[in-house]
Amino acid sequence: MKLLLDTHVLLWAAIDSPRIQSIRPRLLAAENEVYFSVASLWEVAIKTSLGKLQADAAAIREAALDNGFVELPIWGPHALRVGSLPWHHRDPFDRLLVAQAAAEPMWLLTADEKLLAYGGTVELI
Repeated sequence: MKLLLDTHVLLWAAIDSPRIQSIRPRLLAAENEVYFSVASLWEVAIKTSLGKLQADAAAIREAALDNGFVELPIWGPHALRVGSLPWHHRDPFDRLLVAQAAAEPMWLLTADEKLLAYGGTVELI
């Protein structure tokens, strides 16, 4: 099964937060491929530069790769898919992650209940 981590889930995984305890077995299971989006790195970099977050996007990327997670680039079909999404959520990063999960397809693991409105491949952790 392909799993895509929402940005906050990626951050929690990078620091091994207790918040991911419920999904840790799925992240470690050999039959699952765990992905993180370049969009999440972009979001971390922007929010850090604005002073809204204290994180190092390069270190997050390195930790994710060291954990065996796969980096998911932003492809044209992902960007185009955003345009067909209903406006359940205004955050552009979250909308792109929803579009990526739908396009690939893969399960988007999130703690953001608002994203459940998209249904399909969004799963609340």
